[in-house]
Amino acid sequence: MRVKLEVRKAGRRLHEGIYDIDDNASFGEACSRAWVDVREQRMAKATSIGDLMDTMNESVIDEIDGAEIKLTKL
Repeated sequence: MRVKLEVRKAGRRLHEGIYDIDDNASFGEACSRAWVDVREQRMAKATSIGDLMDTMNESVIDEIDGAEIKLTKL
């Protein structure tokens, strides 16, 4: 089944993607992609080596804590 996976926090989109989800493995892959996107966004915000090191030490969990995860059938 095709679904849109959205992760939003405080009105800001952290991730949005369309996936074929048929079982727990494909659901896990979609969530993994969202995790990677959030991590890459955090790293892209770094403006110096020090910022990058701080970002690497912070958890993606900190970024998505309190986020809304929404699945919509397409």
